[in-house]
Amino acid sequence: MNQQSQQGFTLVEMIMVIVITGIIGGMVAVFLRAPIQQYMDIARRADMTDIADTALRRIGRDLRLALPNSVRVTGTCGGPGTTCFIEFLPTTGGGRYRAALAATAPLGNMLDFTNAADNSFDVLGPPVAANAGDFLVIYNLGIPSATGCPSLGADAYEGCNRRTIVTGGNAITFNTTALPFPFDSPSHRFQVVTTPVTYVCAPATDAAGNGTGTLTRWQGYNIQSAQPVALPATALTPPPVLANNVSICNFNYGAFVVAQRSGLVTMSLGITENNETVTLYSATHVSNVP
Repeated sequence: MNQQSQQGFTLVEMIMVIVITGIIGGMVAVFLRAPIQQYMDIARRADMTDIADTALRRIGRDLRLALPNSVRVTGTCGGPGTTCFIEFLPTTGGGRYRAALAATAPLGNMLDFTNAADNSFDVLGPPVAANAGDFLVIYNLGIPSATGCPSLGADAYEGCNRRTIVTGGNAITFNTTALPFPFDSPSHRFQVVTTPVTYVCAPATDAAGNGTGTLTRWQGYNIQSAQPVALPATALTPPPVLANNVSICNFNYGAFVVAQRSGLVTMSLGITENNETVTLYSATHVSNVP
């Protein structure tokens, strides 16, 4: 029988291959490390930008629905340990009320500004959707009375020009108070609002310089004459968090930017991770025509 020789590789050859493969792999890793790290950095910056942009867009979208002259800002976000608040009354609808009786029948139901017992009026135009418990506001100037209600005032937070709605539609009915509405709107306009919304920004950083603050949204609490700076007991808890890792934040409000008819809210928000900060700035116009 013919004997066939068997061929293979020795242990020394195997070790040499492993060593050479390791050297080649190390050289490849050196060249790949930089592109991979760049990709991770770009992805992190994109995430931080997206978080800040989404939060500012959400605030801006809400502010555009704010009741005229209802935006108010308190606190200063000057750095870690400081907190700033921006509050407003969101509107869900509005329209025009009948301010005079028709010349012929049916005369219609007008809103009487001299009768405290008047609790309804006709809506001129399409029906207005309103839920029981929403609030009717007329001619909100954001100016409280000197001594508080029942004195005349035009501040929805104070409540002289605000009533609780019973029913909506083609005719609005509402609960009455001791006095009628203090002021007739020159254009006979009214707004329907819900409970307030507050955005709270609390920037903070840790020892490494990374952001640890939050931007939250308070909602579902009762209207208060003084702007709250602590989470009200009736608010939705825990409040929704719009952004984490907040290191920079600032809210500013100019009430009379355009001939006392338009306000401007400016906002800046900074997100810090791995010692990198992304800061975005946004400005939102709000109508102050009551």
